Amino acid sequence: MAIILPIGGGKGGSGKSFLSGSLAVLLAREGFRTLVIDVDLGAANLHTIIGVTHPRLSLSDFINKRVSNLADTIIATPTPLLFMISGAMNNLDIANLAHEQKMKVLRHIVKLPYDYILLDLGAGTSFNTLDFFMISDHGIFVTTPEPTAIENIYRLIRSVYFRKIRKALDTHHFQKLAREAEERNPMAKVTNPDLLLAVIRELDPERGELLAGELESFQFKLIVNQHRKQDNPHIGTMICKIISRHLNLKIVFLGNVAFDDRVHNAVCKTSLFIDLYPFTQTVHDLRQCLRNLLSSSVVGGKCDLSGSMSDF
Repeated sequence: MAIILPIGGGKGGSGKSFLSGSLAVLLAREGFRTLVIDVDLGAANLHTIIGVTHPRLSLSDFINKRVSNLADTIIATPTPLLFMISGAMNNLDIANLAHEQKMKVLRHIVKLPYDYILLDLGAGTSFNTLDFFMISDHGIFVTTPEPTAIENIYRLIRSVYFRKIRKALDTHHFQKLAREAEERNPMAKVTNPDLLLAVIRELDPERGELLAGELESFQFKLIVNQHRKQDNPHIGTMICKIISRHLNLKIVFLGNVAFDDRVHNAVCKTSLFIDLYPFTQTVHDLRQCLRNLLSSSVVGGKCDLSGSMSDF
């Protein structure tokens, strides 16, 4: 079963598409059969970043029933072992997918036979972004060092986390127990997961441990992109500590990726930045992020999505 990595940012301009494409290329060159899907609905540009000039098929072909299987929209890229589903020819109205259409896409994604599937998501906390984050417990969040971007990534992580908690309560039939917990302590809500878990443990220790295990299964990651020399090199670690303190959620920091204005040149040439500028700090940082990703728990290959997909 594929390891699925949704990749999103709190605001536009964070460079999440560049990171999605670059990590996908590096994974393929490590020998992993990799698929990257452009799910930035209504603003797709990933094909340009990975060197595909004119995708002949896109996600719209599946959504609009011009093909019957999502796999039929997969196209090869110039990089061996790397494939993609483009969003380049998507209609503008695809940005507001109906719930049934979204669930159909998600059901098909989890069946695709790849080692890694990367989802390049839209920015912000739209329903589309949150729903695609729900497909896996292994999301990657991308921010830049600016205060506004950090505020937005915190909101996105919080939104995804709270939504996953709500889904966990629904999946394991905790609704009644959660209501009892809130009756006992009105502060024991999804927005206060520590207290909610503590009260549920008091009411039902066995189910409390089950819920604790579910919450601990979330393996979120963070990358600080467009990092400049004058920026605090420890900003990523600081963000993770803030999230841990306020949400009691562990975030794995994958690393900083240096800013390089030549990324623009590579995109304009529809060429891979990694190949045009292989000895830059940015490429060094990308490789280090990949090493950290591969050494994290997600690489054990035990990305069990059966629970995550039970509602789809």
